[in-house]
Amino acid sequence: MSLIRRTVLGIVLAAITTAPALPQQDSPPDFGPDAATGWVGFNGAGPFFEPAPGHQPAPVVSDPAHPFVPNGTGNQPSFRIADLTNPNLKPEVKARMKQDINEVLAGKVAFTPGSSCMPSGVPMFMGQGGPNPVRFIQTPKEIWMIIESDQQVRRVYMNVPHSANPKPSWYGESVGHYEGDTLVVDTIGLNDRTIADVYRTPHSEQLHVIERWRMTGDGKGMEVVFSVEDPESWYQPWWGMRRYRRVEAGHDEIICAENNRNLFDYHIPEAQTADF
Repeated sequence: MSLIRRTVLGIVLAAITTAPALPQQDSPPDFGPDAATGWVGFNGAGPFFEPAPGHQPAPVVSDPAHPFVPNGTGNQPSFRIADLTNPNLKPEVKARMKQDINEVLAGKVAFTPGSSCMPSGVPMFMGQGGPNPVRFIQTPKEIWMIIESDQQVRRVYMNVPHSANPKPSWYGESVGHYEGDTLVVDTIGLNDRTIADVYRTPHSEQLHVIERWRMTGDGKGMEVVFSVEDPESWYQPWWGMRRYRRVEAGHDEIICAENNRNLFDYHIPEAQTADF
């Protein structure tokens, strides 16, 4: 097989256990040899997670009392407000979200890591791929998942076990293997500085995410089904799904923090001294 295989893949998971070391697969599926291939979400710039068919509990959803209004509708846009009646959320998490929601309804900008040029983390990485494509590069030992915005990269190490005690980081430690036409990715070692979804749901460093990616629609589509476990934040692991469509486009460098003194204070990091 060639050293570099370029691509993207699709759909979620099996057990909520740390992925074991598995033998190298000789012929992983060819998910698309064109380096210009990218994937954008079916729901465009509204990257909410869909319920995963056949799996419960479902992701956090919008509060019916405060429906989300996107840009470009002719109405006043709004920020996403979570439905806190979700019985899977633990009381401490609901209290933190309630405080955040009250501040947003009072006029605060609803920041996300992406709006502040910070790494998205997992599973929020899968909330990307709205107007800008997500791209995949496959090699025998690693798979890279790349977001154009701020050039964020996830690295999945293939056919190896997790480290004994990975140090918490923005994207944690992801290990993967193929099951037929499906890429299974197991991620632990995530820090608690990111959010789990577009409703700004917090999580702890015990977060554990398992994804299953596979192609659909004769290679024109892709989906990922995933489970999210964190005993400090949710009573049970919850399941979500994200669907994508293939696009052909060159890779752009989108510099997130350029000219960041305008509009709102998104708390974008700013160097106080020149680095040259």
